[in-house]
Amino acid sequence: MSVRAPTLTGRAPASRRITETAAWSLPGVRVLVAGIALLLAGIALFVLGLVNGPHRPGGAALVAVGLVLAVAGQFAVRGLTAVSPGEARVVQLFGRYRGTIREPGLHFVNPFARRRPVSVRIRNHETAAAKVNDADGNPVEIAAVVVWQVRDTASALYSVDDFPAFVAMQTETAVRHVASSYPYTGGDGGRLSLRDNAEEITQRLSAEIADRVRPAGVAIIESRLTRLSYAAEIAAAMLRQQQASAVVAARQRIVEGAVGMVRLALQRLADEDVVELDEERKAAMVSNLLVVLCSEQATQQVVNTGSLYQ
Repeated sequence: MSVRAPTLTGRAPASRRITETAAWSLPGVRVLVAGIALLLAGIALFVLGLVNGPHRPGGAALVAVGLVLAVAGQFAVRGLTAVSPGEARVVQLFGRYRGTIREPGLHFVNPFARRRPVSVRIRNHETAAAKVNDADGNPVEIAAVVVWQVRDTASALYSVDDFPAFVAMQTETAVRHVASSYPYTGGDGGRLSLRDNAEEITQRLSAEIADRVRPAGVAIIESRLTRLSYAAEIAAAMLRQQQASAVVAARQRIVEGAVGMVRLALQRLADEDVVELDEERKAAMVSNLLVVLCSEQATQQVVNTGSLYQ
């Protein structure tokens, strides 16, 4: 007879996962009034029994009834729990989950049950600046802020050890993974990049964080990159590269504009028959115009007092 060894998987079976359900409760104000009345009646009967004499039959009965009423009133008050707005109470009885109370107000539950508070308010978490190599191997510094909220209180308490720390760790892991999956700048390849495609990168970051924190019953409302830059050791070199690319792009635009202006000037001269130029004079004119239009410094005018060919 062979025995199959149990296998370990990263996720617990779906049947073992505890999800949020509504807990049994009663309106707390009525129970509070009844509990106070029981306590007062129990104290009064207990004192009356002592006055009449506990050794007499009537006195002993009054003492016993007073004690019972006082204990009942104490249990009634002990079962009261107040739920504030933006907060939920997870009811746990003898180590078992019995439901969650989300409605604000005063509620009465089993006096022996433990009521654990869980905040369901919207929270912010900002990661520290992390140094990560992007897809091209360049070290970049990146940080993000994530807005999250607890949607399933049972999963938040029982599926993970500390759900705020779990969200913080998974957020940092997702930020590092996204930063290493894309280049800082796309260049001319048309690839998605961290700097040029911020909206798409943010959406993918939110989806990855939401998938990572789903076992903890947490929903991601929004996430944004708060810092994105090259690391200090290569920032100067990358700045010179960006400046060189900007200069090349500006030069290219200037040359394109100058060529268009020269072409327009030659076309207008030919159409209006202002002057007739041979190929050599056209070449000289094009050269002079390009020097004037593409030069970074102001050019000096030279007046030709001779003929067109001298």
